[in-house]
Amino acid sequence: MKKDWIQEIYFRDIIQKHVTEMYYDDNGNLVFTAEYLKKRSSCCGNGCKHCPFDPKHEKGNSKLGDIY
Repeated sequence: MKKDWIQEIYFRDIIQKHVTEMYYDDNGNLVFTAEYLKKRSSCCGNGCKHCPFDPKHEKGNSKLGDIY
């Protein structure tokens, strides 16, 4: 799925200036970094690419992994 021009403008002008904790991957999906996910304080269980919790992808888990 490709981002349309409105999403491109929003991403460039709003998100990149204020939030460096997320990005779009090659498929146009919004990806959150481990820094952003740590601020959430617990795992959502959705299989996030940069999940900082241990064990990964376990909903409600709030224990951070050793490298975080």
